[in-house]
Amino acid sequence: MMLLRKYMSLLGVGSAVIDLILPKDTYKRGDLINGFFHLKGGTIEQQLKRIDSDLVLIDSNTDIEKVIDTATILSSKLINPEEDSKVSFTFKLPEDIPASTDSISYRFKTRLTFNEGVESKDQDVIQVI
Repeated sequence: MMLLRKYMSLLGVGSAVIDLILPKDTYKRGDLINGFFHLKGGTIEQQLKRIDSDLVLIDSNTDIEKVIDTATILSSKLINPEEDSKVSFTFKLPEDIPASTDSISYRFKTRLTFNEGVESKDQDVIQVI
């Protein structure tokens, strides 16, 4: 049974999940964002490898998605089954990015990568004023 759970988590079923928690969703250019990643353990213990959170600009007029910057946290933390943990997140918004408009939006795309190569993903929309 344990082997089946391990294979299922390799497919992403019962895998640990990540959620980026931000204190608010509107920021000024140049702001320092202090939030945290909420990690929730899956059905088996998993070895964490890294967390990447890309700030992505999406221009709906041109259908362009552009990664502005990436925050990467390398970690060899072991996430136990059902464990709840937090990893702090700090991100400085660039001063020179365009403000959010009807056609320009921003989101953090977060990836949690394990040693086995499985990923958990999360997206958080923010407004830049």
